[in-house]
Amino acid sequence: MAYIVVNENMLKLLFSAAALIFLFRWVQGLYCLRWAQRLPLLRQPLAHRPRVSVVIAARDEEARVEQTLRHILVQEHIDVEVIPVSDRGRDRTDCILEQLAFEDCRVHPKRVDVLPERWLGKCYACHVGATSATGDWILFTDADCWLKPDVIARAIAIAQREGVDHIALTPGVTPQTLPAAAWHIAFLISLADWFARVNQDKPNGHLGSGAFNLIRTSLYKEAGGYEALRLSVVDDIKLSRLVRRAGGRTRAFIGGDDVECHWGVTVPSITKIVEKNFFAGLDYRIVQGIFFGVVLSICWVACILGPFTGSILGFCAGGSLIFSAIPAAIICKRLGWPLRGAACSPHSSL
Repeated sequence: MAYIVVNENMLKLLFSAAALIFLFRWVQGLYCLRWAQRLPLLRQPLAHRPRVSVVIAARDEEARVEQTLRHILVQEHIDVEVIPVSDRGRDRTDCILEQLAFEDCRVHPKRVDVLPERWLGKCYACHVGATSATGDWILFTDADCWLKPDVIARAIAIAQREGVDHIALTPGVTPQTLPAAAWHIAFLISLADWFARVNQDKPNGHLGSGAFNLIRTSLYKEAGGYEALRLSVVDDIKLSRLVRRAGGRTRAFIGGDDVECHWGVTVPSITKIVEKNFFAGLDYRIVQGIFFGVVLSICWVACILGPFTGSILGFCAGGSLIFSAIPAAIICKRLGWPLRGAACSPHSSL
């Protein structure tokens, strides 16, 4: 009898913990979503045309890199130079870049043939590109990201209005499957606290994005640039941390269709992203990795099974998971996505 009582108490504790964790997580997300907005429209033309150097690290990107550069070359209200850096490529990327440079003198391609010691490939390519940048601002973006024609000008307008040195936009996607859409919604909700902290200038607030990291050139140099990020796997996030340490300020926005990336469009590609970035995003802290990877997974299972127990705590655990569809619906509305993704997002939250 004692054995049964102990197990019943453990189940009650598990369901209570699951309910509290998920309720806290999604109530916090719902509260913080007020700071997770889309980039505002350009109210009036910029007072002067700033010069922006767009640095792109490209490795075997022949499928999308040409359209990426063409989207950048038609940016409005700014003077732009494009510095694509081919990182030891083996496909037609170099040929495409050379052809675009022949067509437009604003394209200045570079190539990395040998990676120096104690450098990661993307970090070194970004370093090489930024070294020759001549703009007032440097935009680091990915080779598969297609930008709306006015998005850089809108970002600079916000930076000037808010007096900040760094603007980050999360990658926008067009998911090919419903599970992929649900995962992206849950991903954005998980960033809600990051949006809130950085957009309120909290002391530990920082948020960067490889899809769109726009930084004032003077602050980039003062912060140490990519030389300080030689071996950073999540270099985009670490760049925003450098901005904070150098005394700069950041504003972050949901990218949506302003920054259309070929990123995590299917579940297999999402799996690869998580495998590459999850542990690195935690700064390789084992305790936090175990917590998020094990404890939250157990709680998620408890929320799924809870209602089948017929207990009040079990129903509370299941209800806390369903509640997460509310902030998911808000994200769908801001992205212009169907609400069916919000309905599925609770089951992809981990």
